[in-house]
Amino acid sequence: MRIVIAGGHGQIALRLERLLAARGDEVAGVIRRAEQGADLRAAGAEPVVCDLESASVEEVAAHLSGADAAVFAAGAGPASGVARKGTVDRGAAVLFAAAAARAGVRRFLVVSSMGADPEHPGDEVFDVYLRAKGEADAYVRAHTSLDWTILRPGMLTDDAGRGTVRLEAATGRGPIPRDDVAAVLAELLDTPATAGLTLELITGSTPVSVAVKSVAGN
Repeated sequence: MRIVIAGGHGQIALRLERLLAARGDEVAGVIRRAEQGADLRAAGAEPVVCDLESASVEEVAAHLSGADAAVFAAGAGPASGVARKGTVDRGAAVLFAAAAARAGVRRFLVVSSMGADPEHPGDEVFDVYLRAKGEADAYVRAHTSLDWTILRPGMLTDDAGRGTVRLEAATGRGPIPRDDVAAVLAELLDTPATAGLTLELITGSTPVSVAVKSVAGN
């Protein structure tokens, strides 16, 4: 498959790029800064420089042309303020989904956040972040015809991946290594029967491939 990943220099995205390239997929990562390209090439991905905060739908759709799947893994980051939660966590996600639809890319994965909710209360930066992610998820569900799957990981860690997870519509809170998030995303890309599902992910006892097949069969 050819897979285009928004937020291609992110910690989850780089892990996913390595996994996909290693299994023979053609991978492109959308990045804001050209100097990040070397890290993507080292991961086996083609860097595509495009600022999703300022690009048009047509520009992004051109980068998605010919892709079999797209993954939105971008984020403003924990050090960003309220404004960029709107322009990246919501705006860029909506733009990327609209561009995927324009380009005819059917399979679309979203790396969201546990607790994402367009009605989430509060005015702290993290509250705004959860609302922005929730609004983006709601847009993908309600306003696109994409074969979407929304993945909501728990607390992300840099621990080594265990290869075993709990993947359900509702898991309750818990940690999850970024390695295992990337492994689940790679498996979801190969499992179109998970389209239309919003899934929570934490560490558990079920092997990744079994966990994905289980939710696909429900």
